Amino acid sequence: MTENHSYLKTILPPLENGDRLTRSEFERRYHAMSLVKKAELIEGMVYMPSPLRIKAHGEPHAYVMTWLGTYKAATPGIGVADNPTVRLDQDNEPQPDALLRIEQGGKSRISEDDYVEGAPELIIEIAASSASYDLHEKLRVYRRNQVQEYLVWRVYDNAFDWFFLQEGEYLQLKPNPKGVLCSQIFPGLWLAKTALLEGNLATVLNTLQQGIATTQHQDFVEQLENKLSS
Repeated sequence: MTENHSYLKTILPPLENGDRLTRSEFERRYHAMSLVKKAELIEGMVYMPSPLRIKAHGEPHAYVMTWLGTYKAATPGIGVADNPTVRLDQDNEPQPDALLRIEQGGKSRISEDDYVEGAPELIIEIAASSASYDLHEKLRVYRRNQVQEYLVWRVYDNAFDWFFLQEGEYLQLKPNPKGVLCSQIFPGLWLAKTALLEGNLATVLNTLQQGIATTQHQDFVEQLENKLSS
């Protein structure tokens, strides 16, 4: 009887959407649920998304990763990740759809147990609409933790928001006269917003190559290489 009672005490409760947990308890339960592919802790509350649809998430996510991966290939010294868990603070452990980080001299690091800790320079989320928590709770968390650029693709709204941090507030990045959004943190990371929303990946990548060909991007690569060699 005693042994059975002791055994039951060792069983971890499953993660449930809406649970309020500490970060350590969240990680313990998450690790114990091998079939769960995505769970986040935002302001101490567990969020577990519904199954993902191809048009609402799968394709947009693939386009974003292709765009970021192409930039990474031309920019040694930065890190790109798809759905990584990020330890931001004691109440927040999101799993953003994508991120870019500066590997040497940036604000984040890779922990000994292989997690991102601290604020990556750029985070991207694929959201259903403006009602999503990506534009509310998460936005406030990323802003407070000083994520420098935060991009949200609102698929059902056919809209794309690019925020940049200025004096502790997120402001909307405005496109240049050609309709291109240009990162303030990653020189050469250019986005043809209209082409992306239309699913024209060829134009998105062509525009990115134009950004990569600029002297600003070349100077940035040189700075990163100097950090890696020092």
